[in-house]
Amino acid sequence: MVARRRVLISVAALACAPRGIAAQSPPKLLRVAILSESTETARRNLWALFRERLVQLGYVEGRNLALDWRNADDMPSYLPKLADDIVKSKPDVIVAVSTPAAVAAKNATATIPIVFIGPSDPVGSGLVPNLARPGGNTTGFSPMQGEIGPKWLELLRALSPKLQRAAYLTDTGNPGEMRVFEMMRERAAALGVTVQVYDAVQPGALDRAFEAIARDRIEGMAVAITAAMLPFRDRIVRFASEHKLPAVYGRREYADAGGLMSYGADSAPLYAKAADYVHRIATGTKPGDLPVERPSAIRMVVNRRTAKAQGIALPPSILAAADETID
Repeated sequence: MVARRRVLISVAALACAPRGIAAQSPPKLLRVAILSESTETARRNLWALFRERLVQLGYVEGRNLALDWRNADDMPSYLPKLADDIVKSKPDVIVAVSTPAAVAAKNATATIPIVFIGPSDPVGSGLVPNLARPGGNTTGFSPMQGEIGPKWLELLRALSPKLQRAAYLTDTGNPGEMRVFEMMRERAAALGVTVQVYDAVQPGALDRAFEAIARDRIEGMAVAITAAMLPFRDRIVRFASEHKLPAVYGRREYADAGGLMSYGADSAPLYAKAADYVHRIATGTKPGDLPVERPSAIRMVVNRRTAKAQGIALPPSILAAADETID
C-alpha cells in the first residue's frame, strides 16, 4: 500500500496556469528536434507530458508540429554526431536532455535555440553564464542535483550513524554527474565520511562496480539521477538488498522497484514547462531572456517494506520528512 503524505498540484493544472503563454498564435509549422542520451522509452511518461502541453498550446503533430527524435540509446559518444545532424536539418528549437546532450547541442550551434532539461549544474558545465539571464541561445531547466547530492550522504548517515565509507554509483563520463560527486566529496569530508565513485553505464561497468563495492567494504550507497542507469534499476536494487546496503536513490523509480529510499527533484513538471519555453521561443522570445528554472518540489519516498526486509531501523526524522511511504 502506498501512503501519500502530501497532495501535489497536478501537472495538467500547473501547465494551464500561465494563460498568457497560450495567448499568442503558434507558427504555421514548428520543427522541434529532441536530443537525448537515452532511449525515448526511458522517459515515455515524461515525454507524454511534454506532448500534452504542446497540444494545450495549439500544436498538433502532423499539422503544425514536427518532432524529430535523436536518441543516443545510452551511448553518449554518439551525441556530437547526432547534434551535428540535427543542426543540418535546421529545426526551430532543439530540446536537449542531460548534460552531455545539452553540451553536444551547444557545441554544434550558437544560433539555433536550445532548451535543456536535466543538467545538474548548467553554469559549471558551461551551458549558461548565469541562471537568471543565460544569454546566448541556451536556456532550460535543471534539477540542481549538485545541491541534492550532499543531502544523500546526510540521509545515509541518518540511516547508518556509524557510516564511514559510501559509494556514488553514476555515469562517470557525464561531467554534470562528476560535478555532483565533487560536491558530495566536500560534504563527506565535513561528515567524516569517505565517498568513492563507481561507473555503472559503460559496458561491463556495473558488474565491476558491484565487485568493487563489496571488496571496498562500502557501508552505504547513493545512486545518481541519470536516466542512463534506469534500465539497470532492478539489478541495482537487488544488489543493495542482497548485501543489506542502505541506499538512497536520486529517482523514485528505484523506490518503486524495491529500493530503500529515493530523494530527488520531481522532474515531471519540467517537461511540461519545457513545452512552454519551446512555445515562447517559437513566438518570438529570445532563449537568453528566459531564466534557467529549477524544480520547486523535492520529494522523498521511503520503502518501509524494504527497510524491514533489510533489518534497517528507519529514524523518526526520516519518516516524518517522507512525502510518501511504501508499506
